[in-house]
This record gives sequence, structure tokens and C-alpha cells, in this order.
Amino acid sequence: MDFANPPEALCQETLVEIPKLPFPHVASGKVREIFDLGASLLLVATDRISAYDHALQPGIPGKGIFLNEISRLWFRELRDLVNVQVAEDEEEQRRALDLPPALFWRSLLVKKCRPIPLECVVRAYLAGSGWAEYQKSGNVQGHPLPAGLTESEKLPEPLFTPTTKEKEDRPLTPAEGEEHVGKDLYATLRDLSFRIFAKGRERASQADLILADTKFEFGFDADNHITLIDEVLTPDSSRFWPADHFSPGRPQPSFDKQFVRDFLRQSGWQKGQPVPRLPEDVVRGTHQRYREAWERLRDR
Repeated sequence: MDFANPPEALCQETLVEIPKLPFPHVASGKVREIFDLGASLLLVATDRISAYDHALQPGIPGKGIFLNEISRLWFRELRDLVNVQVAEDEEEQRRALDLPPALFWRSLLVKKCRPIPLECVVRAYLAGSGWAEYQKSGNVQGHPLPAGLTESEKLPEPLFTPTTKEKEDRPLTPAEGEEHVGKDLYATLRDLSFRIFAKGRERASQADLILADTKFEFGFDADNHITLIDEVLTPDSSRFWPADHFSPGRPQPSFDKQFVRDFLRQSGWQKGQPVPRLPEDVVRGTHQRYREAWERLRDR
């Protein structure tokens, strides 16, 4: 197997269900399947896609590969800034598992950590739920903002706007966040999130991308060190905009799942109704957006 880059044929395939593996299966997420290897976990990113807490059909070809490769890139680059869940010899260890190529390129071998129940969201632009809240109250999760800001406008400074990790995540004000995980841990996670975000934003700008907002997750490793876990700065956890098309005052074209969300809204779908099947042009367009984000970050 060529370990330098994922084969193009695999990037065109769709993998939504994982074949049986000789490891205990411990959890399923919206996108990932998790297997227990004893001292570590194997995270497999499928090509499933979800929006508004609903699984959609069909999957997006190559999506798991693109997500996986982007996370691996960031774990490597952020190692000097934060303790990460991926060992330096992770790829060598993963090769030794002799996984089928389709799984090898969608997999990440990580150390076991105890998750911290806080999703650490950093926002640098006024978009998504932040824009919706600002229109109603003039603030975002307890952070007052100047009057007269427009959609997608750059904020005076990045905001830390965490949420709970629940079936339906609940936005937290700074005071609520401190109560949720403790004042000292909250401050540590906030400051660490800002530092990681700054490095991510710098690299994104080199790739002609704007990092509008993102979500980080942390846990404690076996030595009780705060560790960056899950996925990092991918189109599933971040809002990337093409810098050359940026124009505040309206929604921006993006490399995340917004293309799928827009389709659902325009289709007239309402929550509680059966979710419509994604048409071929939406599947193809979503594939292209994930691919371009990966290629831009990889080749910058």
C-alpha cells in the first residue's frame, strides 16, 4: 500500500458501514465508529453525514478520508502547543494493524482519555447561531457586542462560547461554563482554545481560507494531562470560508455542511418529518467542498 496519500479510487468510494473487525466495538457516533484496542482506541471516520441531528442518505464519497487526513495534519502541527491524543508514531502503529485500505485511510489510533463535558467553541465572525442570537439580544452567550454588526462580520475579538455535551447541546454563558466544569478548568480550556484557534487561523489564511469558528474537545489522559481529542479543525467541526469570496452582510460560501443544511431548508423539510434523500448534485457538491478544504490545507 502507498502510505503517502490516499488512493484516488478510495476518495470516490462511499463507506457508511464498517465491516467486522477483530476488536471490540465500543461506541457509534453520527460519523465515527470506535473500537477498543486495549491501551488505545481506533477511531474510524465513515462517510456518513448528518444535519440538524438527523442522519442523511446517501453518504458523501471520501468524506471520512478527508476528515481523517485533516485531523491528522492538525494533530501533528499542534503537538508543540497542546498535549494531543495521537502518538508521534501513530501511523506506524496503525500500519501494524493490517487494516483494509478503505479503513486504514479513514482511521486514527488514539490514546484513551476521559472526556471533559464541554464543547469549546471559538467564534471570530458573526455567523450561524451566533448571528441569530445577536439579532435578538445584541449579545452572544453573555458576551455583549457593538450595535449595528452585520451577518458574517468579523468580531472585535474572538469569543469563547462553549456548550454542554448532551443529546442537545446547551449554549453556556461564561458564568454557566465556570459552574459547569469549575472556574479554573474553564479558564484553562478557554485560554488553550484561543491559542489553538490562533494557530489554526494563521494556517487557514495561508491556504486562502477564513476560519470563522470552530469547536474543540478535550479530555484527561492517563496522567491527568489535558489533551486535545476527537477531531480538530475539520469542515465538520469548523466553519471555513474562501477568503477571495468574503463579503460581510450575507451568508458566505463555505466548506462545511452548510450546503446540505441549505438543501434541507430549501426543500421545505420540517423537523419531525422524514428526512429527504440527498440528490446527486448535493452529494457531489458536498464531496467537492470537503475535498477542496483538505487539498487547500494540505498544499498550503
